[in-house]
Amino acid sequence: MTLTIRAGACAAALLLFAAMAPQARAETDPAAAQVDGFDNALLGVMKQADQLGVRGRARRLTPEIERAFNLSAMTRFAVGPAWSTMSDSDHAALVAAFTRYSAASYAHNFDGYSGEKFVVDPNVVTRGPDKIVVTQLIPGHGDAVVIDYRMRSDGGTWKIIDVLFKGTISQLSTRRSDFAATVASGGASALIAHMDAQTEKLLK
Repeated sequence: MTLTIRAGACAAALLLFAAMAPQARAETDPAAAQVDGFDNALLGVMKQADQLGVRGRARRLTPEIERAFNLSAMTRFAVGPAWSTMSDSDHAALVAAFTRYSAASYAHNFDGYSGEKFVVDPNVVTRGPDKIVVTQLIPGHGDAVVIDYRMRSDGGTWKIIDVLFKGTISQLSTRRSDFAATVASGGASALIAHMDAQTEKLLK
């Protein structure tokens, strides 16, 4: 190998490393890693959907949701201003009901597997205290669905605080709107009953 070829090979290697380095760094982003872990767990449940059944899927997904999502912050936002007037026991009961409802929603919506895969974009966007991690749900056939996860650090761990479908439809804002009338008319106990009733419908 001549000196010229060696120099060319080194230059090519350096260019390749420079092109790959930003993506490699992004892929190690802890917010993206959290989403990737949840996506993989969800995919595993989808592949066993028939064997598990809807209630089995909900049970399997509950610890994954508790690990990946900041359920306390999400419940607080979904309840709205009335949260500040409620007791600690109400808060705990609401978070528990919200967790059951969230697990049932995923179990109901992801009820099978036909070649789907999740692809996490390594280019994580920072917006103030939050990070936005974009995932594509790619079906076996048809168009991909874009899901944006809004993340925030909680005690040093990045957790999901909202899910946006197609980049605009906020799951958390939708739930806050859905819950508003129930909270206004019956407070914490009425909202817990409402979420539990919705959970049972999803699990049938």
